[in-house]
Amino acid sequence: MKIQIKAIALAFALVVISVPAFAQIDLTGSWTARMHEDWMERCCGRDLGDYTGLPINDEARAKALSWDASLNSLRERQCLFFSPWAGQFQPQGIRIWSETDANGRIVAWKLSGNVQKDVVTIWMDGRPHPSKYAPHEKSGFTTGVWEDDVLVTYTTHMEAGAIRRNGVPSSDQATMTARFSRHDDVLTITARIDDPIYLTEPYYLTRSFALTRAPLNPATHPCTVTNEGIEAEQVPHYLPGQHPFIDELPKLYGIPQEAVLGGAETALPEFRKKIKDKYVRPSKCVSVPASTCGGPGTYPPLD
Repeated sequence: MKIQIKAIALAFALVVISVPAFAQIDLTGSWTARMHEDWMERCCGRDLGDYTGLPINDEARAKALSWDASLNSLRERQCLFFSPWAGQFQPQGIRIWSETDANGRIVAWKLSGNVQKDVVTIWMDGRPHPSKYAPHEKSGFTTGVWEDDVLVTYTTHMEAGAIRRNGVPSSDQATMTARFSRHDDVLTITARIDDPIYLTEPYYLTRSFALTRAPLNPATHPCTVTNEGIEAEQVPHYLPGQHPFIDELPKLYGIPQEAVLGGAETALPEFRKKIKDKYVRPSKCVSVPASTCGGPGTYPPLD
């Protein structure tokens, strides 16, 4: 009798282990961006020619310096989606919901789209990633697993895009590992981006969102192509050595150009020692009227 009970208990334990788990934490809801974290990055994007702290290589730097913001005004590009991680540098919030099977088990999590980002599906049913030769999509292909109460996701098969809104590129070989951590009404997404083409080491992004009662649109917003003033058969760009804003930050803030143009080294505290003798402290602006302040060499320094 005892042997039968043990056998039944063992069989039950094996069944429980083999059944996909329900969500450890409920991520469902509408989440608004907490703009106080990085207002300039989310609202308006970094200054043109500012790649400080990014682990980019020479190829990425050259491509970024050829980028013109008017490129997005081409009819062929007005409705193109950004990469799945665009939510990490956009001001928009996200809406998250789940899809379940007949037994109520979560098969996938869904992250809402917007006018610049497609809906992202996070598959939770253990399916493998496609072959490296499979088509790439703007939403990529994402799988997820729970590690305690943190949802860990892995994204592949993304089309080439950008990791910053001032032209810093990403390739179609890039991958992203993200961790979704919920603390009461705050959701933090920590993303690691690996790109063998344009990055010399992983690039990390951390953004927080706050739960809101106002429902966000779960679908991708419609986009209408219109004339934005770019002449036909013109592709806005800058030729090598002709980027008009490459000196803007050095003149405005007194920062050496080697820091502005990025690279993994520029993200390290030790880099400050390397450039300390090259830094030129801008004069405090005392111009009248105040509207003339902020020009090259007159930006008020932070004390």
